[in-house]
Amino acid sequence: MPKHGKKYRDAAKLVDRHKLYPLKEAVSLVKKMAEITKRNFDQTVEMAVRLNVDPKYQDQMVRGSVVLPHGLGKERVVAVIAQGEKLNEAKEAGADYVGGDDLIQKIQQGWMDFDVLIATPDMMGKVGRLGRILGPRGLMPNPKTGTVTFDVAKAVKEAKSGKVDFKVEKAGIVHAPIGKVSFDEEKLYENAVALLKAILAAKPSGAKGQYVRSIAVSATMDPGVKVDVFDAVNAAQSAE
Repeated sequence: MPKHGKKYRDAAKLVDRHKLYPLKEAVSLVKKMAEITKRNFDQTVEMAVRLNVDPKYQDQMVRGSVVLPHGLGKERVVAVIAQGEKLNEAKEAGADYVGGDDLIQKIQQGWMDFDVLIATPDMMGKVGRLGRILGPRGLMPNPKTGTVTFDVAKAVKEAKSGKVDFKVEKAGIVHAPIGKVSFDEEKLYENAVALLKAILAAKPSGAKGQYVRSIAVSATMDPGVKVDVFDAVNAAQSAE
């Protein structure tokens, strides 16, 4: 088992491993630990939500997207595969790369310098060939996350403004970013509430019993903080 450095151990002393913290307090602890560890980069803060689902069954799959109210704190590179006037719409909306067959071929040859790929429905027959390349990286356009659409302008603007796509993993856990440790506590908290609200809204028909089993928040290289599920769920359900 790898040994953690002194700063990590000092930060971990702030957290009671056996306690479940209210979401707002958990976010505050993540920031306090980051002040102790002082990494040489702006760490991403992530929320992990363990759900009472088995994603191997279609009626228990959880996936969706949410535009975080305060963004992610990083510029996202957006590529759009379209044709005709939709190419101009994408450019005007701020897409970094636009194209049709040429962009598809470029990706087939190994080019992957983008964070989000958007495609129009009429191009999906060709984009489907990229499944083996894009699928494992979570970059395949999908109607459920709004990345397969004729409204490319809206999709590009949402991606640029902090839209997060989430999908439950095999173990029944959703991992998603909620910002950077440089964000103030209120912004991180509101982003966390928005993400959890979207996960609750994506509850599948096959989910039985208590849907959310556990929640934790952490910065990239720092200890995690366990969250009181009922406090967090209540905050998400009461959010406007």
